[in-house]
Amino acid sequence: MPETKVEVPEMVMLEILSKLPVKSLTRFRCVCKPWCSSFQTPHFITKHQQNNLHNNNLNLLLKRCQGNARDDIYYFSQLSTEKGQNFSVQHNIHLPFFEDCWYAPVVSGPCNGLLCLHDADKVALWNPSTREFKTLHQSTVQRPPSVDSTSFGCVGIGFDSQSGDYKVVRFVTNYFEENEDEGLMGDWNHQVELYSLKSDSWKEISVPGVQPYGSPLFNNYVNGFYYWQAIGDSDYLILSFDMVNEKFSALPLPEFGGSLAEYYLELLDFNGLLGAIVYPREGTDKSFDLWVMNGSWTKQFSIESLPRVERPLGFWKNGELFLESSDHELVLFDPSTRELKSLGIHAYQETMQIIAYVESLVPINGRSEREELIIRRPAGDASD
Repeated sequence: MPETKVEVPEMVMLEILSKLPVKSLTRFRCVCKPWCSSFQTPHFITKHQQNNLHNNNLNLLLKRCQGNARDDIYYFSQLSTEKGQNFSVQHNIHLPFFEDCWYAPVVSGPCNGLLCLHDADKVALWNPSTREFKTLHQSTVQRPPSVDSTSFGCVGIGFDSQSGDYKVVRFVTNYFEENEDEGLMGDWNHQVELYSLKSDSWKEISVPGVQPYGSPLFNNYVNGFYYWQAIGDSDYLILSFDMVNEKFSALPLPEFGGSLAEYYLELLDFNGLLGAIVYPREGTDKSFDLWVMNGSWTKQFSIESLPRVERPLGFWKNGELFLESSDHELVLFDPSTRELKSLGIHAYQETMQIIAYVESLVPINGRSEREELIIRRPAGDASD
């Protein structure tokens, strides 16, 4: 009996392929040229990401450092998300970008699987799924005359859904030295720069009337907006930036019944809404309140009196909360059982940052990790 050849329609085949991990798709690019081309289309990239979001397929990176000396360099650890593996370290990722940092390097995002890394005047984009890395070129935005020095900070990444563009916003402070001979006092002013991945260029945009501050502990990008804590003329508030219309606006802080002198407040993406987690600055037994903005601020829930913890690091799939313990170990709190589980991963105090991201095929027109000399070492490598 002759074999019957079954032809699978192309749309059905692409639907099946869009459910596979990036590692598999990378291998399948070699199977046939039409597949390779299809994987690069905006439709397939979006479909692949939507499938991962729908199935809550999250990956975990841990940024950390082992000390505070000049030669103690930050790196990433890829944590296992397989059931029963207790978030063990799969491999450690060493980026040359983190070498010779002036300060602790800051990670913004993720935004559709992309991370933005920045330190001083250096900014880079990284897709850890496709292993593509792009160091952004220096800004060509003009500085005011007679500037003595310039600093950069409060960098945010986001996606413009109308133009399909990824953007990076950055605040710049220009300092002017005191000059007694010319009767000039020490002073400063501000600029804001916006980078477009599509045009691969920087431009200057209007400065908001308030000043953002701090580095994000959680992901501060939420559905087309990036958020910072900020200082107004006489109070603290939240500054937002709309990636589509490229405009700033201000929001109030939640009325949590205390002051920022007594409590830490960290902004975060909580299930697609802007959230704020509030916890006391003092003490080793800490409680955590989560507030969510949905038209107005409402308290979502409270976690009462956890012993020997320092700070929250991020939520996991079923509401579990990663924390840094007083011993600077990564721990996981399960609110359904109130169990606080040690994960056996340590770092120097307050250097840990958890990044939960969805795999993405988004291209950034950069270079491969190999070309960038980024090294991935299996956990337990003697050279690590």
